[in-house]
Amino acid sequence: MSLKDTLNEGIKTAMKAKDQASLRTMRALKAAILLAETAEGREAGTGLSEAEELKLLTKQAKQRRDSLDQFSKNGREDLAQTEREELEVIEQFLPKQLSEAEIKATVEKIIADTGASGMKDMGKVMGIASQKMAGKADGKLISALVRAILAG
Repeated sequence: MSLKDTLNEGIKTAMKAKDQASLRTMRALKAAILLAETAEGREAGTGLSEAEELKLLTKQAKQRRDSLDQFSKNGREDLAQTEREELEVIEQFLPKQLSEAEIKATVEKIIADTGASGMKDMGKVMGIASQKMAGKADGKLISALVRAILAG
């Protein structure tokens, strides 16, 4: 079942349960999918691949995290709560996130496998790490860990 179909079912369930946060979030996700499907350059009638759906969900979650951070810093707890609720709903559709220890172990394995020895190899390591942990880890955290391991 595609993400779009799952969201349609979720919207129906949220409407019956009168769950406004889930309903609002799933409608926003569905709108983002429709925009992506009708984007310029896409073949008409083709749905999103699993990788494209994951990328879209990751982007939506990142937007919510960034907004949550800004609202919290500026004392807008009412808006921060809305973002928090939406982020929880989006995370239900994302794969389980890796812990920092799991990310570090994966990065260390990639460095060992590629023979990376310094900061000059960061691009090569980041490319493989980003691909391997797509949707399962935050890119900023991956980058920070790669940098720390290669520099140290």
